[in-house]
Amino acid sequence: MGNPKAFLNISRKEGGYRPKDERVNDYNEVEVRLNAVERREQASRCMECGVPFCHWSCPLGNRQPEWQDRLYKDDIEGAYTLLTMTDDFPEFTGRVCPALCEKGCVLNKQHQAVTVRENELAIVERAFAEGRVKPQPPKRRTGKTVAVIGSGPAGLACANQLNRRGHTVTVFEKNEAPGGLLRFGIPDFKLDKGVIDRRIALMEAEGIEFRCGVKVGVDVKAADLLKEYDAVCLAMGAEVPRDLKVEGRELKGVHFALELLQQQNRVNAGKKIAEKDRITAKGKNVLVIGGGDTGSDCVGTSHRQGALSVTQIEIMPKPPVGDNPDTPWPYWPVVLKTSSSHEEGCDRRWLLDTRRFVADDKGHVKEVEVEEVEWEKDPDTGRMNLIHTGRKSVIKAELVLLAMGFTNPVAEGLLDDLGVEKDARGNVKVDPATRATSVGKVFAAGDVASGASLVVRCIAAGRDAAKGIDGFLK
Repeated sequence: MGNPKAFLNISRKEGGYRPKDERVNDYNEVEVRLNAVERREQASRCMECGVPFCHWSCPLGNRQPEWQDRLYKDDIEGAYTLLTMTDDFPEFTGRVCPALCEKGCVLNKQHQAVTVRENELAIVERAFAEGRVKPQPPKRRTGKTVAVIGSGPAGLACANQLNRRGHTVTVFEKNEAPGGLLRFGIPDFKLDKGVIDRRIALMEAEGIEFRCGVKVGVDVKAADLLKEYDAVCLAMGAEVPRDLKVEGRELKGVHFALELLQQQNRVNAGKKIAEKDRITAKGKNVLVIGGGDTGSDCVGTSHRQGALSVTQIEIMPKPPVGDNPDTPWPYWPVVLKTSSSHEEGCDRRWLLDTRRFVADDKGHVKEVEVEEVEWEKDPDTGRMNLIHTGRKSVIKAELVLLAMGFTNPVAEGLLDDLGVEKDARGNVKVDPATRATSVGKVFAAGDVASGASLVVRCIAAGRDAAKGIDGFLK
């Protein structure tokens, strides 16, 4: 520890965001970064606790105290080496991870956690800028081949780790470019897609082949895949969105969140979308149903498209502000989260259930009927039951975005063709230790096996699957 008193003398300082009236006019990343001197000061605040709860909180097991000490001492080479021992893509997690590590930081007991996520991003970006990140292809090849289906964070991490072990890896991606939801789901203002391109170029230089625009199960049959490759890793994500089976669901102007987000990301990348197919919030009152991160992304995208107003509703109660005694440190705190998109303007409402969508005379949604609800604990089972109060109201909306999460992977096609066993929720069932499925030489990683989760958890799952596949091949 370079400065043992820094946590007493230096306060937490975040980079913050670009001004609201500036950032809503473009899709550039909203975060601002501290300079090198300020960042080293923030890294010096790490106390190198005897029990590092930051390490315990991180799904990847990142060794935060060690690389923060290297950052404080301006040893970027050492910091980057330590960081990438556990995290394949710190440039992704440094931008979009909710920073579970910071919630476990001992200083978070005073809401002064070390800025771990921003420090992580500073390390990797300096490493790239200073030319320290170079292709490192394996020194020898094993002669074994692996097909990874899906190029989201789980698939990329699995491919990266297997390639480093000397196996020859081919990544299949149904979309036109690699990245999965990193590229097509997360808005550019949170993750610039040039960051993904930079990493993909590095992986290709290290020997990984990417085959984009190929839908496995259709363009490549499951039987041929098993015949051609020594192992297969399923990493297609959980792509079935949670729907609302209410009156008026079929109306024009009611869309799943990803329909908007994916289309806008493609538009930003230069793709031309026919006017009749364009989903836009321009000049409209927008209602986002669902209070999570995807809903927040819809809020920010709607602002940039020129929405008249944005309302976000959630069926659950409003979380506590600041502290929640039900989720004490060092656990993840269930408290109110306000994103940069919310700060740009959003009417947030809780304990509302959507009852029906109301159409105008052209079959387009014009308003949404909602009902106030309450949650009541069953004294016998302890379960929380939803109670409808009968108090209904109407929200004006010409664009409705369903952002209620995802239920399970798409079974039709590859999963059914392979015949892999699924759990009660429809996810692919795997051995917890090896990530092997019920079908020989087929493994699974990420949301396809766990259900929708965090990018950092998917990277961890991809690394675990790579270990299991490597052991199988050996």
